[in-house]
Amino acid sequence: MFFERLGRCLWHSAVVALVAVASAAAAEEPASITIGIVPSVPSASTYLALDRGYFRDAGIDVKIEIIDTASNMIPFLASNRMQVVQGGLSVGYFNAVAQGLPITIAFDGGSSPLYHDLLVRTDLKDQIKTIADLKGHSVIQVSANSIGVYELAKVLASAGLTLADVDSKYAPFTQMGAVLANQAVDTAMTVAPFGDLIVEKGLAVRFINTDDYVKPQPVTLVAYLVNTDWVAQNQALAHRLFVALLRASRDYCQAYHHAPIRAEAVDVLVKYKVMSDRDLTDRIAWQARDPDGMPNMTSLADIQKFFFDAHILEHRAPDDRLADTRYAKAAAAELGPFVLANPTSPLKGCR
Repeated sequence: MFFERLGRCLWHSAVVALVAVASAAAAEEPASITIGIVPSVPSASTYLALDRGYFRDAGIDVKIEIIDTASNMIPFLASNRMQVVQGGLSVGYFNAVAQGLPITIAFDGGSSPLYHDLLVRTDLKDQIKTIADLKGHSVIQVSANSIGVYELAKVLASAGLTLADVDSKYAPFTQMGAVLANQAVDTAMTVAPFGDLIVEKGLAVRFINTDDYVKPQPVTLVAYLVNTDWVAQNQALAHRLFVALLRASRDYCQAYHHAPIRAEAVDVLVKYKVMSDRDLTDRIAWQARDPDGMPNMTSLADIQKFFFDAHILEHRAPDDRLADTRYAKAAAAELGPFVLANPTSPLKGCR
């Protein structure tokens, strides 16, 4: 009888324990966050994290919102309507930090090599052969507040020129081909895949790769921006999120170096309508990034100084507030060293 009663007690205890575990699991719903994405090739990392279940593994239910530029979503990020935004940097970011808004760069999301090209209209290729030849010619860029302005200024400075020596015009990347075809501008500052399409159509030829002129490098151009108030209130959750994003960022780096995962990365870019042409996506040059997610603080400080000196930015933030490297350091420490799956790759960056 004793052993029978003991057996019933043990069984009852086990059932109670299982019910408690099940109840706790049911009560622990995935945390919900919103990530804003500016669609571009570097955004493949966020989509890989989604498709490969990295967010799910971290206990996070991620909602993705598509935005046109990261600067337009700064109010949403600062007000915590979005917790993270992945997109290109602009004057808007530096202005927000200088104003003390609760945002910062958590991760590098795209840096040198950038493969940004200054194109010259095909019929002018024999007239514009050196950077000095750009004087007096028109250059179309995506925005007066974009990092492209900083890149162009660095290129011009190598020949003793300034932005005042060229006629700057502005249009979205998607319209630059038509503007060149109409001979409304002489040159264009482009990014992949738009520059590739313009060259393939014979509207312009490649003239300058900005990677050869812009210092210091690597240039931090695309980043994961985060709401710092949200991080302060959700430190464990934020760390899990950053680890998931860094796992996917390393997948992106493997794809950048043409490891087997590149096909999957191309597929997600097409699946989520970031790109429409699979073959084009596979053959164009992708932007690199740091596989540990570390932004280049020297680069960020130099970009801010340029905008301030050019009177595009009214106030400057302390250089050490332009990014918070603790997030990347903690995630990289958990994942360990990055190892290339394709060690024979000759490409720079993503190492």
